[in-house]
Amino acid sequence: MTLEEIRGQENTMENVDRVQSAGAALEELLVAAKKQDYLTVGVYESAKVMNVDPDSVAFCILATDEEYECDIALQIHFTLIQAFCFDNDINVVRVNDIERLADLVGADETGEPKDAHCILVTSPSANPWKDPALDKLSLFCEESRSVYDWVPTITLPER
Repeated sequence: MTLEEIRGQENTMENVDRVQSAGAALEELLVAAKKQDYLTVGVYESAKVMNVDPDSVAFCILATDEEYECDIALQIHFTLIQAFCFDNDINVVRVNDIERLADLVGADETGEPKDAHCILVTSPSANPWKDPALDKLSLFCEESRSVYDWVPTITLPER
């Protein structure tokens, strides 16, 4: 085995640990933000918040699954949301488990699962919210951008 092969295996293990740690931090962040009522759930609802008060957006989560992968309208929305996030220095990640995200953010008034394709973690501009999980995710996004992964994918921990 060459030195490059050994380093490649070490890097792969580090990446797996990094992604798992980010998944746990994302779950913590969503639970804490939901308790504080700092979540905006849904593509259209998120677009409204971004348009009205972009400074209140602290983090963005885009979720998809195989059923919606070919939904062109949703992909266009994702592209526009990502561009907005990049222009406004908002960290954005992708999650491939939309059902799990929907479980974490809860149901709407009618008991139906919320549209979890886009979730914003917001924070009032007057009194910014600090959370250790948000700091961990910000660091994860920064590290990902340093290796040209502009929208990293996070895997949520198994239940």
